[in-house]
Amino acid sequence: MAGLRELLRRYVDDGTVAGAVGLVARGDRVEVEAVGSADLEAGIPMARDTIFRFASITKSIVAAAAMMLVEDGRMALDDPVGEWLPELASPVVVRTPESPLDDVVPAARPITVADVLESRSGHGFPDDFGLPAVQTLFEVQRDGRDPQRVPPPDEWMAALGRIPLVAQPGEEWLYNTSADVLGVLIARVAGQALPGVLAERVFEPLGMADTGFAVPADALGRFTAYYRPAPGGGLELVDPRDGQWSAPPRFPSGAGGLVSTADDWLAFARMLLAEGDAGGRRLLSRESVRRMTTNHLTPGQRARSTLFLEGQGWGIGGSVDVEAIDPWNVPGRYGWVGGTGTSAYVVPATGAAELLLTQLEMAGPTPPALMRDFWRHAAGG
Repeated sequence: MAGLRELLRRYVDDGTVAGAVGLVARGDRVEVEAVGSADLEAGIPMARDTIFRFASITKSIVAAAAMMLVEDGRMALDDPVGEWLPELASPVVVRTPESPLDDVVPAARPITVADVLESRSGHGFPDDFGLPAVQTLFEVQRDGRDPQRVPPPDEWMAALGRIPLVAQPGEEWLYNTSADVLGVLIARVAGQALPGVLAERVFEPLGMADTGFAVPADALGRFTAYYRPAPGGGLELVDPRDGQWSAPPRFPSGAGGLVSTADDWLAFARMLLAEGDAGGRRLLSRESVRRMTTNHLTPGQRARSTLFLEGQGWGIGGSVDVEAIDPWNVPGRYGWVGGTGTSAYVVPATGAAELLLTQLEMAGPTPPALMRDFWRHAAGG
């Protein structure tokens, strides 16, 4: 695993990113490198315990909590979600993907818990963002990187329930929205706000002390500032350390709301690699972990979602590699990327965990060169 520091340093030195933390673990062998700056303006160096905006790598953590509720018998995979989400109890669907919003038909069947878990609920983003129902969805499914702009869960669900589905339940994989719906579903099933459920079921048992939906005041010194490429070159500040994540959001986003550290995520990754066991305490059954890390999509669904999945599949809360398209693709490799410049994967076949954390806003769903080079390095290429 030689060369990780040099890889990260190259992207810091050329100004692509302000800083980065990279982690590659195989069993007890862990390589972690922290390079560059956590806050350019304040001159704070990056460190192993720096706190990052996790963005969409939140999804797998929330999925694990949902599977715990399934195991508890609080909800079943084939249960209609309308029992807890009346806003989605009687959905309508646009007649064709290109249809206007007033050309709708009733859903052929209810949206189930499994549909939401697998991102096939009918709400979400296909490869074509120009479809009328998708354009309207953008008004509700706002950029999760601005967490203070999103209304509380009940208000958000009411707005979502007025938008027709893009596809019939179960028919298409659609990105992102189902994960936020899942967060609301967890809270309503558990009778407890999502942050409390995650703390009780995931963070506390795994010792993830720096993970949550906001950064406490006494930890802001370890939090990153957040940047995007400036039009004239270099980086411009998007959100300071005491900005949007310094206070709890009104809407705790199951799709991408968490902040965390490299070692906190490693604890979660090791639990997955141990098929639900956390140091002798079982948090998830082997069956639940395998369901999370198994592809549930048909070849057609994968083919229609190449913008996001790049030919791979989807489990619960993350993508699952099914084809060796690139050197880092290993069948069963599970994880995802986040729009704040993060990437987290486990590889059950090799027992590896691979995490890259930066604080650079992604311009779109295509992973940038740094991520691809990191994946190549982690795969031994």
